Amino acid sequence: MSHPLRGSTAIVGVSTAGLGSCPGHSEMDIIVSAAHQALADAGLKTTDVDGLFSCSTVYSLATLSIGEYLGIKPKYSDSNQVGGSSFVGHMLTAAMAIQNGLCETALIVYGSNQYSATGKLVGLPEPDLYEAPYEPKQPPSSYAMVAARHMYEFGTTREQLAHVAVAARNWAKMNPEAFMRDDLTIEDVLNSRMVSDPLSVRDCCLVTDGGGAIVMVAADRAKDFSHKPAHVLGIGMAHYHRNISGMPDFTVSAAADSGKRAFEMSGMTPADVDVLELYDAFTINTIMFLEDLGFCKKGEGGAFVADGNIGPGGNTPVNTNGGGLSCCHPGMYGMFTIVEAVRQLRGNCGERQIMNAEVALCQGNGGRFSSQITALIGTESTL
Repeated sequence: MSHPLRGSTAIVGVSTAGLGSCPGHSEMDIIVSAAHQALADAGLKTTDVDGLFSCSTVYSLATLSIGEYLGIKPKYSDSNQVGGSSFVGHMLTAAMAIQNGLCETALIVYGSNQYSATGKLVGLPEPDLYEAPYEPKQPPSSYAMVAARHMYEFGTTREQLAHVAVAARNWAKMNPEAFMRDDLTIEDVLNSRMVSDPLSVRDCCLVTDGGGAIVMVAADRAKDFSHKPAHVLGIGMAHYHRNISGMPDFTVSAAADSGKRAFEMSGMTPADVDVLELYDAFTINTIMFLEDLGFCKKGEGGAFVADGNIGPGGNTPVNTNGGGLSCCHPGMYGMFTIVEAVRQLRGNCGERQIMNAEVALCQGNGGRFSSQITALIGTESTL
């Protein structure tokens, strides 16, 4: 028997807003623009929204602030914050709320002006009693420790990590929305400024402005909208730790569990997936997630990406918009994995379109390899 949430809801509207540099605009400006564009994409208005989902590094009461600004009076709202994976998690909450009659039209929205406001990654300030005395450069130092351990355990090389960055850039070159579209070579990555050994600046995600939004409804309503719906097939969540010092095994992320749960709910396997949108905060993320989600064996991720599998023309296309490494990363990136996945399933990605894409995987990552949330979405043919 299939899971009751499988295929019960669908995404019928998506948008991005203010990607890259959006000077003179507040975080709320970008959020509102993304919300209006996603609703327009679905042919809806703010008055149609009765479920509101968001979180922010600026607004501690995100859905209250956004709802007030947009004039939305939701029956159900959620601003659960688990880092950059939050918006993939909001899909699960929205699906449960819709299926149980708590709301009918869910808007999930995010925006940030980090690039134009500060020019650096801004996180939620929290006491860090055990790690702070060592003065790590966070979050790069945490991910660098994972990369170093992966290199020690499996012989992964900096050149293999660089292949992740180059593949992302090659996709970005085909995406007019991408922030960085110039040529990038393996040598460029290896010779770029070291941030936290073994990660150079080109192993690290961008800091940009930008926002995104999606609109979800019950599957039986989805056929009434103008765009091809993207049906929510399975979502799984997992987290093992908050700080990197609490990560049980530096070579295995909680995606090993979140992915298993998403695949079980969807009734699918990695072989069914046509396109992957992975939260590539750092190059090591892509390698770890490919392993933990079952697209290659543990320890073989470095060789897998170096063989050309994840870039244009590869048999496992990853981050077709350019990812957090080359497209955008406005503080939290999970929203943009969803938007790109939906666009691929609609078939409107132009030069970077994956032919006959029917199933897409979105991987959200939060904290320091902490919160992992995996979602599988598909076209009507997958129901």
